[in-house]
Amino acid sequence: MVDTYHHGRLREHLLSAAADEIARNGPETLSLRELARRAGVTHGAPAHHFGSRRGLFTALAMEGFEALADALAPSVERGEFVETAVAYVRFALEKPGHYAVMFRPDLLEETAGLREQRDRAAAALTSGMATLGREQLRTPEAQARQAAWGLVHGIASLFLSGALGDTDPLALARAGAWQLFGSVTSEESARRPGVSR
Repeated sequence: MVDTYHHGRLREHLLSAAADEIARNGPETLSLRELARRAGVTHGAPAHHFGSRRGLFTALAMEGFEALADALAPSVERGEFVETAVAYVRFALEKPGHYAVMFRPDLLEETAGLREQRDRAAAALTSGMATLGREQLRTPEAQARQAAWGLVHGIASLFLSGALGDTDPLALARAGAWQLFGSVTSEESARRPGVSR
């Protein structure tokens, strides 16, 4: 078998194929050899680029954290906490293969690159919380931040596992954020919490 992708794009192609496979079947069954077969490349190509399954998962998680930070940035810049919550859940739904490995330290190698991208995403979430007024926080800020993360992470995970049925996860994230912290801006106040965009 001959690699059909230009060398500069092969790594990107393998990550995309891995994300698709993980989204369908989870990370536990992914093998580098099967990934190579599905991607139409030589069996050694994934190992050449990532070294091991853990290396592949780590690269996928890095890509995911970078994309998550980018997804959160617009609502954070506008100071719309409720929409930041929605953006988190939307990211998970749009990139389920990435999401499935990002918060699994048992699958990842703790590298400087992973820490950098994870810290960038965490900073975006922290900045999102900073848009809340002090009167909206009933617990210490660190606890409020963890509660907010638990809310959106839980909604995304429950929906992806099928546990929420036909519930609209974006509307649920919006309603949950309103329930926890109330509205933040006049623009958000004009939106009904049960209506998804």
